[in-house]
Amino acid sequence: MTEADQPCAPRTFDHVVARMRTIDTVLPPHDGVAIFNRVYLSVTEEVGQRLITGHFHNPAATEELAVRFGGRYLAALDAVAAGRRPPACWRPLFQLRRHPAVRPLQFALAGINAHIGYDLALALISTCHGRELEPAALEGDFDRVGEVLVRMEERIREELMPGPDLLDVADPFTHLVGAWSLERARDAAWATFRTLWGLRGLPEVAEEFSDRVDAGVGLVGRCLLTPLG
Repeated sequence: MTEADQPCAPRTFDHVVARMRTIDTVLPPHDGVAIFNRVYLSVTEEVGQRLITGHFHNPAATEELAVRFGGRYLAALDAVAAGRRPPACWRPLFQLRRHPAVRPLQFALAGINAHIGYDLALALISTCHGRELEPAALEGDFDRVGEVLVRMEERIREELMPGPDLLDVADPFTHLVGAWSLERARDAAWATFRTLWGLRGLPEVAEEFSDRVDAGVGLVGRCLLTPLG
């Protein structure tokens, strides 16, 4: 689904934030989507603060990327609400969002995995097309957003992991959440973006590649949501 096809696609950064704040008030706090939404909202608000303070070299392009990126998550929510299938990367989270044996950190990481692993590359592509930019024009600010995300990931893990007295190095949960890396996911997203950009003159090949990435990210998400009790 392209952004032009999305119902009620957000047009501004404030709209994205407002939608996520509304979602936060509507969903039950222990719902898996609600847990991811809270994480994503805090990241988006942090990026918004940095847009104001001049942290980014091209704030207009970075803001547009944030809007297009957030719009893909909101479109997945809208698809589920309308009874349609969301992209494969999002299906595990929506299917297991109320599973009692899946822990909060698993929900958070599964949502981040879906959004970074698949949505980010497509948001980068549409931003380059929309602003008539080459990928290199976004790379610096892409890395600056990444610095924000890495710090936020550390905080998320600290908040949602059990305390040291409860953390067992032999616990499968410890191994599961330790196996996924935000930094590696972002590297893969950038590589996917560059590949899709290179394939822009071959739309059928690009679509097939995009579908395969979507399915692969969904598989990782399903593993992250393995019920562990």
